[in-house]
Amino acid sequence: MGVVSESDLLAKVAFEASGHRPRPIWRLRERRLHGKARGETAADLMTRPVITVPPGATVAEAAWLSALSRLKWMPGTDREGRLHGVVRRDSLLQALTRDDAGIRAGVEAVVEATRSPADRDAVQVAVHDGIVELTGRMPAATARRLLAEIERIADVIEVKNLLRPGT
Repeated sequence: MGVVSESDLLAKVAFEASGHRPRPIWRLRERRLHGKARGETAADLMTRPVITVPPGATVAEAAWLSALSRLKWMPGTDREGRLHGVVRRDSLLQALTRDDAGIRAGVEAVVEATRSPADRDAVQVAVHDGIVELTGRMPAATARRLLAEIERIADVIEVKNLLRPGT
């Protein structure tokens, strides 16, 4: 339906504290803000329509949406539009500025979960500027699953598959 944000509440408090009244010639946004500030219920104060992060959006897409709409946080929804969580701007920034060491740690965790204990040292991971390079040996079917998982890791720009088939 809508969201009551800090900005909405700040406008109400500022309006009440200052006694500010609209001038005869006001821009539309200021007039709307003044009208909201006089509101008494959440429905009066809320911002509509709600800008949400759609399902399947990448971190970069969510960050771009946040920047364009100048929002500090946005609801994340499922395909039916139901609330699933909240995406904060600081979390998006942190995810987008992760360094190669952070990416490598994420990739190594996926590799560890994918390979069998007998293949302890079968795959080596290198990361440079967000580009992941995999070397070593791994069964082809397992390698396909691994590559698909790694490509979904935030900040991975490209995956260079130098794996050779084998056990």
